[in-house]
Amino acid sequence: MTISLARASRATGLPRGLLARQVTTSTDRRTRKPLIDLKPEIREKAELLSSSWKGTNASGGNTKNYIGGEFVESKADKWIDVLDPSTQTLLTKVPETTSAEFDAAVDAASTAYASWRKTSVLTRQRFAMELQHQIRKHSDAIATSIVLEQGKTMADAQGDVLRGLQVVETACAITSTLMGDKIEVSKDMDTETRRLPLGVCASIAPFNFPAMIPLWTIPMATVTGNTLILKPSERDPGAAMIIAELCERAGLPPGVVNIVHGTVPTVNAVCDHPDIRAISFVGGNRAGQHIYERGTKNGKRVQANLGAKNHAVIMPDANKNLALNSIIGAAFGAAGQRCMAISVAILVGEAKQWLPELVERAKKLNVNGGFEKGADLGPLISPAAKQRVTGLIASAESEGGRILLDGRHISIPDYPDGNFVGPTVIEAATSMTCYKEEIFGPVLVVLEADTLDDALSVINSNPYGNGTAIFTQSGATARKFEHEVEVGQIGINVPIPVPLPMFSWSGNKGSFLGDISFYGKNGINFYTQNKTITSLWKAEDALGSKASVDMPTMR
Repeated sequence: MTISLARASRATGLPRGLLARQVTTSTDRRTRKPLIDLKPEIREKAELLSSSWKGTNASGGNTKNYIGGEFVESKADKWIDVLDPSTQTLLTKVPETTSAEFDAAVDAASTAYASWRKTSVLTRQRFAMELQHQIRKHSDAIATSIVLEQGKTMADAQGDVLRGLQVVETACAITSTLMGDKIEVSKDMDTETRRLPLGVCASIAPFNFPAMIPLWTIPMATVTGNTLILKPSERDPGAAMIIAELCERAGLPPGVVNIVHGTVPTVNAVCDHPDIRAISFVGGNRAGQHIYERGTKNGKRVQANLGAKNHAVIMPDANKNLALNSIIGAAFGAAGQRCMAISVAILVGEAKQWLPELVERAKKLNVNGGFEKGADLGPLISPAAKQRVTGLIASAESEGGRILLDGRHISIPDYPDGNFVGPTVIEAATSMTCYKEEIFGPVLVVLEADTLDDALSVINSNPYGNGTAIFTQSGATARKFEHEVEVGQIGINVPIPVPLPMFSWSGNKGSFLGDISFYGKNGINFYTQNKTITSLWKAEDALGSKASVDMPTMR
């Protein structure tokens, strides 16, 4: 179904750009292909997924909602096609969840919360322990769904699952991390702080990490005693649906986790429903700003990770092999569709001489379908994403940049209809559009700087603050960089410094909205509220004590 962007913008209050980029609700049905067009071995994987899991489908059927512990066929009159990015094969159709279905999901979560919040922390811990077992056991199925729907290579999809699994494993420590504080503030008087759940929470996940981001929120929300409404990306919902079934197998009661699908109307319903207390969002700038503003206006706690422009500084004393390989992996892995991808390399001083070798190494990357052996990167998520990325590459050419490696016209013989863009390296300036905008594709913008101070000035002038890295063998240089750079997550000889989940996400500046970030200690803070109790039990009032006849004094 095709919906006018102008009409949708008026109806929802969202800008057209957001509708076009974040929540496309239609597919050109002339380009989609039947499942038979997949290679036989890939078609077999898709059919096995469809027959093995209740909520997802990779054979052209419908993806279901998950409400109150049941996988429910939607009664929606609008559906979104999910296509294999390598072939444009129709895998499944996702419903634009109806208002009644959304309300039913919130009602189920509200009902479940009444009892789930009262379950012991040991019961909730056992769920997390069993969930990590289930995910390990079925990680191949989740990863297969990601490769089919999102286009990642199989190895990268397994990494997506693993990074989410690490949050589940960290959530198993909830018996220690949920502890409150208690102190005797005066004689016989105690003050105690307890961490209590908020209620019904919601999570809105992006397309680029269809397993990891749901697993940032499901374990943290549930082990702290909340219930959750999850809206996966309408572009690749399969991983979330498999995880929902694994939650069920792990013993999670009906209604504690619910999944609804859709685009702008579902997002707005999350922001507006009075029973939803908090929203976790990862995605693009416009959607994140809209959700943050609309959600907080309605009194909700919101955490929103937005766009990024991550720089890596290569000093002339760096380990050359480590630096170049790290930059290439971080820039082009996952076809650049990571909010922590290195999209800008700043070559300092004599390191400028390494640029030709960087280009030569990038040329050797294998671009192919995600299931193909030896593939280093797969396709972009959609034809629209490919068009946007190639347009930004073209803008560099028109604005005076030098395209040293051009991936716009790459040809993959076995996948002629795939959304492929090859590794691209552009020598550019900070005034160019390709530098200013987040490209979200396999494109590395290269800048030159005379000194470390010049490189720091470039990074600190950028509005984003997700991640940065420096490659050097000087401890003094590294220390100066980490102290002066205005970015939340810093790698020293580490290209993608995403902290493990015993820590917390710490992107800042224009990359994050909200006061409390994801997972770790901050994740527990996000999903809990404090209750402080001060109690007085006088020792002399204890049964069997003698009465005191002394003059009372203040102590």
